[in-house]
Amino acid sequence: MKQPAVYILASGRNGTLYIGVTGNLLARTWQHREHMGDGFTHRYNVTLLVWYELHATMDTAIARENRLKSGIAHGSCG
Repeated sequence: MKQPAVYILASGRNGTLYIGVTGNLLARTWQHREHMGDGFTHRYNVTLLVWYELHATMDTAIARENRLKSGIAHGSCG
């Protein structure tokens, strides 16, 4: 069963952050930890789940992800 979620990974304390959205948080975090891709999280070793938020629909999860990313880009979060 899919459960939309927004999540934040970190490379460590005061490290690099990654914000993502998924329908299967457990599987997706495992993929990040095992470096299953050659993208950003692999390049910067961003594997530690530090926060997540569950959503009723993927649309609301994507909207929340975009708000979080926009807040970081503009110097605020939330």
